[in-house]
Amino acid sequence: MKQIILDTNFLLIPIQFKVDIFSEIDRLISEPYKLCIIDSTLDELNKIKETASGKDKNAANLAIQLLKAKNVHTITTSKDKNVDNLIVELAESPEYLVATQDKELKQRLKANKIKIIILKQKKYLEIT
Repeated sequence: MKQIILDTNFLLIPIQFKVDIFSEIDRLISEPYKLCIIDSTLDELNKIKETASGKDKNAANLAIQLLKAKNVHTITTSKDKNVDNLIVELAESPEYLVATQDKELKQRLKANKIKIIILKQKKYLEIT
């Protein structure tokens, strides 16, 4: 079963660009899959929710609600590494894909030949 790791900035897409990332992932992935986040991603969303204002705060709040509503699995990690490093390490296993908009993380994932789900033209998702 494929596991798709959702990065923090990817979870903000529904508010920022009004794209339903969950139905788009369904459209892209025909085999069974499980949506996941790492525990540090939840920490980042809570931090944004507490410190940001306006649209960013709303986006983080909605992302947290969607994670609960969609029953997204949380992967417990050793929090002594940065979030991107944790994602790259996990995604080296072939059953993982990573959904992200982070430019540096995308470059690292591509260098390691890891499949990435990205937002294209601010309208739809694509696997690269």
